[in-house]
Amino acid sequence: MRTILRLEQRLGIVAAPEVSLPVETFVPGIDNEQWLALNNQIFVDHPDQGGWAMEDLTNRMAENWFDPKGFFIARDGGSMVGFCWTKIHHDLARQGPVGEIYVLGVDKTRSPKGLGRALAALGLRYFNELQISEAMLYVDADNAPALKVYRDLGFN
Repeated sequence: MRTILRLEQRLGIVAAPEVSLPVETFVPGIDNEQWLALNNQIFVDHPDQGGWAMEDLTNRMAENWFDPKGFFIARDGGSMVGFCWTKIHHDLARQGPVGEIYVLGVDKTRSPKGLGRALAALGLRYFNELQISEAMLYVDADNAPALKVYRDLGFN
């Protein structure tokens, strides 16, 4: 049986390691194919995030919450090797906006150690810049490497 955890944190100042690779924001129409290939490689065995078709990506980009300014891409020699895609919830009753680390992924065979943590911290800093004080994410309970990254960043 699969168990999914919802982790949360109140945001303060986010101190994080520098990303050792160039980071840009996602460019719809230009980055679609490369991102889709990387996502499907990283999440090959994941029941929700793996096996996406282009329509899955374009459907997400058509959502009112999609903003490429919060979709960070790390590159090594021009090739995409990691990403942090954020989402901002404005629809939660009786509370202000909440930032979500929507999808975080790194190609462990081609990216430097610590890239996932640095990209997630970049997403949290983005929320701070928007004056969002709460962050959340969903993660599989048996994903120990991801849980360590998120716990180290202050998620509970």
